[in-house]
Amino acid sequence: MRAVQNAVDEAAERTGFSGVVRLDRAGETEFSAAYGFADRRHEVRNTVQTQFGIASGTKTLTALTVMSLVERGALELGRTARSLLGDDLPLIADDVTIEQLLAHRSGIGDYFDEDAVGEVVDFVLPVPVYELTTTEQYLPILDGHETVFAAGERFAYNNGGYVVLALLAERATGVDFHELVRTLICQPAGMVDTAFLRSDELPGRAAAGYLSADGLRTNVFHLPIVGTGDGGIYSTAADLSRFWDALFAGRIVSPERVAEMVRPHSDWPEETRRYGLGFHLHATGDAVWLEGYDAGVSFSSLHQPSSAITYTVISNWSEGAWRIIRLLNDRLDTGSLD
Repeated sequence: MRAVQNAVDEAAERTGFSGVVRLDRAGETEFSAAYGFADRRHEVRNTVQTQFGIASGTKTLTALTVMSLVERGALELGRTARSLLGDDLPLIADDVTIEQLLAHRSGIGDYFDEDAVGEVVDFVLPVPVYELTTTEQYLPILDGHETVFAAGERFAYNNGGYVVLALLAERATGVDFHELVRTLICQPAGMVDTAFLRSDELPGRAAAGYLSADGLRTNVFHLPIVGTGDGGIYSTAADLSRFWDALFAGRIVSPERVAEMVRPHSDWPEETRRYGLGFHLHATGDAVWLEGYDAGVSFSSLHQPSSAITYTVISNWSEGAWRIIRLLNDRLDTGSLD
């Protein structure tokens, strides 16, 4: 496996990669290495303990939070969103279910439609980012988006649907969504360095997210100050390795629930993959992964059961991770991304 690490080192040097790469096999760490700067202005280097934003990687933790509440009887997959929304978000169809939201098959309008967005570093939020610190504060930007297709008709990746899921989890339990993720996911998984952090007061171990390969501009005005169900949590490569171990050991939700979540629910031909409930799935193989891409963030963490390989690549600039991810997929024959 030294050849893989050498190839990663060479690619990181060639591309100016900034972040962390970790590779595990059968529960043993093959290598874990950090590159570039967490804080360019002060030349503070990334380390393997650095916390990074993982953008839409958060969606998997949201899906597991919902599934954990299903196991506890607080929610049902067939329950409608309307039963908890009341009069809020009236354009969400009355028959949209929690399962459809999890599977991106709800058909609801999306506040952040990635097909309609230009560059990932564009300013796209319709309200000041400092107004978004709680899930309930997202209601104004979730509202006003017409239904796109009938519930259950087809797959369409939807960021807003996962904010709605966070809102439903809060309303079903009376507990803040961030606290639900901490107690239901992070604690049982041993993810001690994973949390929703405020982007305007990051702790010393957290990396700033940069908009380009060089320069000092960060993403602090591009993303909500505190994320929620569709993105914004911070984590480490070590925590993500712990996540995969805990997931398939049944310490977060039961093995039966895990099997349901990593079962293909939709084809996603535009991305040459399939999708489960909160998990990206290989088009034909058994690789399953989390993925995140946003201003100042690029990330993937993959597990392939057949080979017992787990890798995590986290970068603190928007395009930083993808070449390293492709290299690993090629060298390890995981094939999750073209």
